[in-house]
Amino acid sequence: MRSRQIFLLVLVVIIADQTLKIWVKTHMALDHSIHLMGRYSQLYFVENEGMATGLQFGGSWGKLFLTLFRLIAVLFGGFYIQRIIKKNYHPHFIVCAALIFAGALGNLIDSLFYGLIFEESTYNHVAHIFPAHGYTTFLHGRVVDMFYFPLIHTHFPGWLPFIGGKEFTFFDDIFNIADAAICVGVIYIIVFQRKLFRRHSSQQDAAMG
Repeated sequence: MRSRQIFLLVLVVIIADQTLKIWVKTHMALDHSIHLMGRYSQLYFVENEGMATGLQFGGSWGKLFLTLFRLIAVLFGGFYIQRIIKKNYHPHFIVCAALIFAGALGNLIDSLFYGLIFEESTYNHVAHIFPAHGYTTFLHGRVVDMFYFPLIHTHFPGWLPFIGGKEFTFFDDIFNIADAAICVGVIYIIVFQRKLFRRHSSQQDAAMG
């Protein structure tokens, strides 16, 4: 697989991810939702301080650490993709790695620059792009999430310990295109790992033989 094809794939994911994020940020107030296919499929605007599913570290230093971690991971990912292309890994594995890289880069862009180029989004104010002053400093931007699919809303059975009777929604997480790209890449690698790595192992054995 050629580097140009992977570059185009990454570029498409980044453009789609950033285009939708910018549209949501400049057209929707925080916690505002647009129903796409009833209440089960929505654009629901939230901002994420941390990682996927809202996992975050404490305070400003925690956010700085997370952004720097993302930056290092993206730099490593770029070198790794070049390496597996040169070593002729399975094309599907290279595509998955590129999707993971593109997703990480997409969310990194938010963390690096969104605090500088956007106003603060609030529950009754839609942010403008390129204001005189952004809502925070470099490296402290918040990731924009918007896809929400609450397919099932029910309660846990009362006999379950600790969670019995509590409300339960599937799928309750809100995510973006970058998150989806990462998940697709990771899940495909997990499900088809034997197929993806068997070919490379056989190629290495043939080269050594």
